[in-house]
Amino acid sequence: MATMKEFRNNVKPNWCPGCGDFSIQAAIQRAAASVGLEPENLAVISGIGCSGRISGYINCYGFHTIHGRSLPIAQGVKMANRELTVIAAGGDGDGFAIGMGHTVHAIRRNMNVTYIVMDNQIYGLTKGQTSPRSATGFVTKSTPAGSIESSISPVELALSVGATFVAQSFSSDLKGLTELIEKGIQHEGFSLINVFSPCVTYNKVNTYDWFKENIVPVDTIEGYDPHDRIKAMSTSMQHKGLITGLIYQNTEQKPYEALVNGFKEQGLVNQDIRLSEEDFEKLVKEFA
Repeated sequence: MATMKEFRNNVKPNWCPGCGDFSIQAAIQRAAASVGLEPENLAVISGIGCSGRISGYINCYGFHTIHGRSLPIAQGVKMANRELTVIAAGGDGDGFAIGMGHTVHAIRRNMNVTYIVMDNQIYGLTKGQTSPRSATGFVTKSTPAGSIESSISPVELALSVGATFVAQSFSSDLKGLTELIEKGIQHEGFSLINVFSPCVTYNKVNTYDWFKENIVPVDTIEGYDPHDRIKAMSTSMQHKGLITGLIYQNTEQKPYEALVNGFKEQGLVNQDIRLSEEDFEKLVKEFA
């Protein structure tokens, strides 16, 4: 069985010192080892932005895709080889701006993929502009008078389009984040894990101290039931989306792959799908 060290490679991350993404990388590596994966069993597909670099920092299959397109690639990888554990990773700009359409449809499709959003509430790689997760009034280079838009709530968004696994964590809570990623990997269906990951260089508002003062773990809420979708939605709204932990899970709905008519359990990469010359000629005639 692989250890966490075996999911490390010799590529040194070039994130800013103190960036929350370091903890997310470590949590993925710890979770992969904890659930019994080997490096060849895992694929990490990332988007563009500071967070997009994570696919090159973990010893496993990796794919650094284009902006907002990590989820289409991740779903394709899973369809081609369902024996792989597939994790998609990206920032809040990647997932909730240019990639929003893919995020919504991946959630409702419920394919067996874990999506980790590294949420720093700003565009870090391009030197600090307002993102879809920035609060109203947020001052950046792109909104010097303060943002006039309201921010997206990942939890409420996911719940509204039928998510079967919704979790939220804080990058400084390595133990809790690792446990949520383990649960996300083991969940049969699409898992969204939004992680508050402070940008220490450009976001001087949503800092580590700010999150510690404002987030509310759901396990501290009396009577909270992560299988109650309505309760999950109302709790998120009550606390302005600043809740952490396993927020909602539906274990009754089957994943996309299990519902595809005629879809074989064996991955496409392991199937003998070669066509005979006769079958090939038949196909050509159909399109003639």
